[in-house]
Amino acid sequence: MDRTAIISPNQMQITFIKQHTESCEKPTRNITRSFSDVVNAVYFKIGKRVLDIFLAATGLILLSPLFVMLMFLLLFLTKGKPFFCQRRPGFGERIFILIKFRTLSDNQTALPLGNFLRRTSLDEIPQLWNILKGDMSLVGPRPLLPEYLDLYNAEQRTRHNVLPGVTGWAQVNGRNAISWEKKFELDIWYVNNRSCSLDIKILYMTFQKILKRPGENVGSTVERFKG
Repeated sequence: MDRTAIISPNQMQITFIKQHTESCEKPTRNITRSFSDVVNAVYFKIGKRVLDIFLAATGLILLSPLFVMLMFLLLFLTKGKPFFCQRRPGFGERIFILIKFRTLSDNQTALPLGNFLRRTSLDEIPQLWNILKGDMSLVGPRPLLPEYLDLYNAEQRTRHNVLPGVTGWAQVNGRNAISWEKKFELDIWYVNNRSCSLDIKILYMTFQKILKRPGENVGSTVERFKG
């Protein structure tokens, strides 16, 4: 005996409405995605660099009295060596000179101001000059030591596909309290998912941590990366 499927008018109406709704949602999702892609394309083409220059220049101007005061204090405490300069690999593994306020003496003991500078992240102020030079960005993976380059695997090496940053996804998600593996995982995630909105989120989280919990994880020590 043949069995013929009988479709009621109500079923046909539900099917039509469902198909019509899905067909309307797809263009909306595509439009939203396209707009986001355009925003990110413009941001990474010129916007990110313009924002870096504007905020770094503004920061140096506003913080110039504090900058000068700390520099003279450290000139006295360090016998003329207020800055810590070190070679670090940046975009494309190109070596540049990272600049920070000195927090340790020549024998690697903390200076009287050292712990305070690190706890408040004020030792990072000179890196605004690195940003203006184009060596760094406000947001990106933190620049590590050159000797670590030979220890990276192929995936870890992708952290150098972007400019290093003063702050980054790993810094707002644990900083020194997380393992090397987790740091690289977070850095690589940032590189693969970077966007204008993510950079803004990282900057917001950074200022939030500095203002609410200054020095979080700063005192934590991490062993050298061994691959």
